[in-house]
Amino acid sequence: MDTWKAFEANELTHSAAHHLVAIYDVGQDYGGWARVSDIARQLNITRGSVSINLRALKRRALVQTDDHRLVKLTDEGLRAARAVMAKRVLVVTFLSEVLGVPADQAEIDSCKIEHLVSDETGHRLAQFLRFVSSDGEAAELLGRFQRFRCRCPKSADCGLCKGRCLVDELKRAI
Repeated sequence: MDTWKAFEANELTHSAAHHLVAIYDVGQDYGGWARVSDIARQLNITRGSVSINLRALKRRALVQTDDHRLVKLTDEGLRAARAVMAKRVLVVTFLSEVLGVPADQAEIDSCKIEHLVSDETGHRLAQFLRFVSSDGEAAELLGRFQRFRCRCPKSADCGLCKGRCLVDELKRAI
């Protein structure tokens, strides 16, 4: 099983995703251009750290710089930043509104995974959330789920846990 190796093949690192989004955010007021110092302030890191990360983003053609050392997202960088931001909203919405995770924890968890989720999975998540919000039966099912309190059968395999109670294991970890 080599599925775990796919993590290393991820398109964006956590840091790269945050840099792209920061460039996008800062650049909104300046025609897409951002200064290294403004990016550093947005991310609460040093200008040197930003410069190091920008070199990697530039090598991947996700950002471009001008003669004044201003930074701007390329078309590919803009696509990647928008995809990360969209997946952040989707994951936060799913965690908080569907699963009932507290909003602050949903934000933290979303930040951890928004750049890891494929665009395809993000698209399917968007479709699922749209489905849940558009149909009376789906909304009823969502309400039933949110009221559901898991009670695992101790003597029988529930079909999910495969012989051990995952709910109990996770409950003990909290």
